[in-house]
Formats: sequence, C-alpha cells, structure tokens
Amino acid sequence: MIKGSLVALVTPFLEDGSVNFDKLGELIEYHISNKTDGIVVLGTTGEASTISFEEQIEVVKYSVKKVNKRVHLMVGAGSNDTLKSCHLAETFSKLGADSLLVITPYYNKTNTSGLIKHFEAIAQASTCGIVVYNVPGRTGMNIPVDVVEKLSKNEKILGIKEASGDMSYAMKISKYLSDDFVMLSGNDDLIVPMMSIGGSGVISVLANICPVDVHNICQLCLDSNYKEAQKLALRTLNLGHSLFYETNPIPIKEAMNYLGFNVGGLHLPLDNMSADKYNLMVKEIEAAKEAINL
Repeated sequence: MIKGSLVALVTPFLEDGSVNFDKLGELIEYHISNKTDGIVVLGTTGEASTISFEEQIEVVKYSVKKVNKRVHLMVGAGSNDTLKSCHLAETFSKLGADSLLVITPYYNKTNTSGLIKHFEAIAQASTCGIVVYNVPGRTGMNIPVDVVEKLSKNEKILGIKEASGDMSYAMKISKYLSDDFVMLSGNDDLIVPMMSIGGSGVISVLANICPVDVHNICQLCLDSNYKEAQKLALRTLNLGHSLFYETNPIPIKEAMNYLGFNVGGLHLPLDNMSADKYNLMVKEIEAAKEAINL
C-alpha cells in the first residue's frame, strides 16, 4: 500500500534552466532523513510540462539511483495524448519507478469511455502500477464516480490522487478503496478529513519545507489519532494556504529559496511572485516557525 506523506518534489534548476542534479540529490536525502514516506518527481510541482523528454529521463534515472528503494518513488507520466503517456509510462517504469502518477486528459478532455481506455492503456504500457490523478481545477475534467469504480478493479491501477477539493465526491469514491486501491489527498489542507474517510496519505506541496510535520499528520491519522492530527494540521494551515497565493509551484519555490534551499528559478510561463503576495507568504513562514518544524 502507498501511504503516508509523499512529497511533490520541486525540480531544482541552474541559472541556465537546466536541472540541478546536485541539488536534486540534496533534496532527496533531506526528505529521506526527515521522515518523508515517498517522493514524487516530475509532477505538477516538479514542472514536468516544461522539461524536455531527454532531461525527464535523466531525472528519473538519477532519482531511481539516489532513492535506491529507501522510500517509494512515484514518477509523473501524464499527458493529454494517450500514446505519449503510454510511451512515458513504459520508459519511466523500465527505468525503475515504483509507480506512476497519471493525470486526466486536459484541453481536449474526453468522454467516459475514452477516459477509461486512456488509463487502461497507460496501465497496460507500464511495468509498474499507476495512480490516477483527479484535479479538475487544472484539467477541466472530473473523473466520474462510476469510472473510479471501474478503474479500482484494475490490478495495475493502485489508487487515485484526489485533488478536486470536494469532500462529497471523496466520500462517494471512498467505498471503492481497499489495500489494492488507495486514495491520496492532493490538498494539504484536507489531509485529516480525507484520511478520516479511508485515505492513506497525501501527495504534498507543503512537505517540501516541513516534511516532518506532514509525515506526523499522516502517521497520526494512520494511527487513528485524528484529534492530535487535527491540532497539528491547524498549525500548518495558514502556511499551506500561502503556498497557493499564486499558481503552484511558484510560491513553494520562492518559499524554499527564502528558507535557503536554493532550488533556483522557474520555467516560463511560470514567473516570480508579485511583491505583495511574496511578502504575505514570508509573514506566514515566519509566523509558522514558532509552531512547527520549519
């Protein structure tokens, strides 16, 4: 079972925009040393959509070798082109990914039958399992409940990253959860409620800067200690919200650089935060230092 805190890792860049592999290695070691239960590379937070295929391959190779099975390694392999996503899935799984994160088709979207065939084809192309990613705020498409039911029966589809923010929807799909099909929260502010209805963890942006706290929230939930989990979650709430003052991963990279992680800049069209929102985020960072491990 995939469970606990999986960090949606940023991709660090050098000044010329290429991947900073030395820094990537430092971040991986930092997370393994600070209780992170799994690492997700080449996701939304990792700016995969603006990294060349050749460099994505190098990121996966490097990450597989660096992680060395010490924690779960999930790799983003999504596209709105099924054949392209199949190629990514085949390539990244053969390089040693433990699982793949596959987003719903965006822009062209699809109908119900096309959505099922999309995920089934990608799962078939992969030598490891896949986790489907529901984030209608980015894709304009929500995975219907009956589609989740069908996908949950596919042995190569391991679960769903649920980031719609709709707890009613999460409740409806929770009845299909099992040891073989898990639900991971895609929202840091919904870890506790999502895990209280059967979720097994989170794919977290916040964990980039406070991995211990996000791990502890998840572990408390896994131990059914929701009261203490809620207390800790509330202490991280304002900071977590500040990381979405602008489009992710703009704020988290700014926050990491402020805290001395030195992860570099962003790939266009992403750009630096506006001064007013940056200053508000910094205030939340400083305020959080008194309450959490930051």
